[in-house]
Amino acid sequence: MSDTPPDRLSVNPRSPLYDAEVLQRGVGIRFNGVEKTNVEEYCVSEGWIKVAAGRSLDRKGMPMTLKLKGQVEPYYQTPAAGAEAEDSAEG
Repeated sequence: MSDTPPDRLSVNPRSPLYDAEVLQRGVGIRFNGVEKTNVEEYCVSEGWIKVAAGRSLDRKGMPMTLKLKGQVEPYYQTPAAGAEAEDSAEG
């Protein structure tokens, strides 16, 4: 697995952009230089994130979202399993 998060990712299991393996590793988002913890979906190439709009739900019971445009910087919160083995072998 590469050490760069995917260009697009969603936390909604119904979405075609959902990837459980990537999410299990933990993906953090910096949006315009500020750490965001409530991101539902993001796209780096198009420069947007979707965040929940309060506690509002749509008619299907899913959270209502707002699309915010700006600089999106995703990163992994935990290192790759192979990277840990390489670091210990070097030291």
